[in-house]
Amino acid sequence: MPSPLSADRPAARPPGGAPVDTLISQTRRLKGEVDAVRRDTPADAGDPRERWRRALYDLAMHQLDDLDEHLAQLREDPPPAPGASAEELPAPPAPPHASLLSRVGSAEWDLLTDEVSWSGELYRILGRDPAAPPLTLDELPSLVLDEDRPRLTEMVTGCLVDGRPIDGEFRVMHAADDIRTVHMMGEPVLGADGSTVSMWAVLRDVSELRRCRRAVSETRDSLHRHRHAAARSEHRLAVELQEAVLPAWHGSLRFPRRGPRALDVAAAQLPPTTQASVGGGWYEALELSADATLLGVGELTGHGVTAASGVAMLLGAVRGMALSGAAPGPLLDCLDRLLGTTAQPALAGAVCLRYRHDTRTAVWARAGHPAPLLYRGRTGRALEAPQGAPLGAAPGSGHGQAEETLEVGDLLLLHTDGLVPGHTGAAAVHRLLALAPRFAGGRSAQTCVQEVVREFGAGERAEHACVLVARIAS
Repeated sequence: MPSPLSADRPAARPPGGAPVDTLISQTRRLKGEVDAVRRDTPADAGDPRERWRRALYDLAMHQLDDLDEHLAQLREDPPPAPGASAEELPAPPAPPHASLLSRVGSAEWDLLTDEVSWSGELYRILGRDPAAPPLTLDELPSLVLDEDRPRLTEMVTGCLVDGRPIDGEFRVMHAADDIRTVHMMGEPVLGADGSTVSMWAVLRDVSELRRCRRAVSETRDSLHRHRHAAARSEHRLAVELQEAVLPAWHGSLRFPRRGPRALDVAAAQLPPTTQASVGGGWYEALELSADATLLGVGELTGHGVTAASGVAMLLGAVRGMALSGAAPGPLLDCLDRLLGTTAQPALAGAVCLRYRHDTRTAVWARAGHPAPLLYRGRTGRALEAPQGAPLGAAPGSGHGQAEETLEVGDLLLLHTDGLVPGHTGAAAVHRLLALAPRFAGGRSAQTCVQEVVREFGAGERAEHACVLVARIAS
């Protein structure tokens, strides 16, 4: 196996300079384009993402600089051979500080004659005086940091004894405590009888390359930590906003709050089984007067703070319009127009029901949402749904109303889609109506909500889901 004469001194000019000139032109054009993009990148030290992008651009520029220099070396005449004496061979110029791979040297150790030859650049890489003799393989570890010596010894032994190629790194100490990282590649040269007669190696100073790669890695890790912290903060903010907006009550509520109980209400929100961010599900039970109560559930598209703030806006509008006397249909029409005026248009589904205690009548409307379910005795059915497109989907289309007369003991169930894991539409309604016999034995709305949670709470659910139960008490 032939050994290279010198890795930092090409043996001959490549045939024809035109292909190399073309490669040099392409490299320099690419350098200019990358540098232009790099200059346009904001140098914001406080933004982890910009620091990471800047480090990647710097690394790319360093590597293009090295490619440019290596291609230029291919085009030039070779300098004097490394066999010249220290007096005849001037010290090579120091490579540019920004260069990553331009510092390349070579060496060969002849095991038969004990002759050692180093290229001139190898002296600079290893921090040796060019006037000093090259080091033998036994002396080479003396230049290496203590903790890296076993690694170098293992690589050299494996090459000489087992014929394994060398490919590894070690660190050397230069003057003024300057630690450099050296990458070494080499192979044994075999004699006619198959035994190792010499070993050659190419060594590169990769200190700047490793520094740039560490910078990229550190800025990438910093960016990941920043994004993770931002996601946690956003999730916490969305949860706090949702908790502040949704009704702050647990257990059953009675309406009216003063006087004989006419309506018994309970609700729950079922979380997703995955690590999903806060969704746009909501529920509401609001006393409008001594004779009327508003019930509603809905969901807004989106997640996180955007969805939670959207729910806050919708619920505020629902409460305000309901207290002003708006019926469910016109109320949903107003919500539809409201969503169309927001900076970030979204879709929403909702069902609103206005119950009058004195007449036991429920007037309701829906916007692209499952209809309320009515349970009477041990059976149940979905109320006949009026027309109503999702909010934000067809502005101006209008939302119809329906009216239902209820009886004492009847139970209404309002829910968001996704309450029944793995089922939507008619299939989900069928599963919910099957709970009618269990609801018949329930003494309160809270007991019925617990039955729903017991039946469907443990299933796999990708989104938050809401359920509200109202029992006609008198």
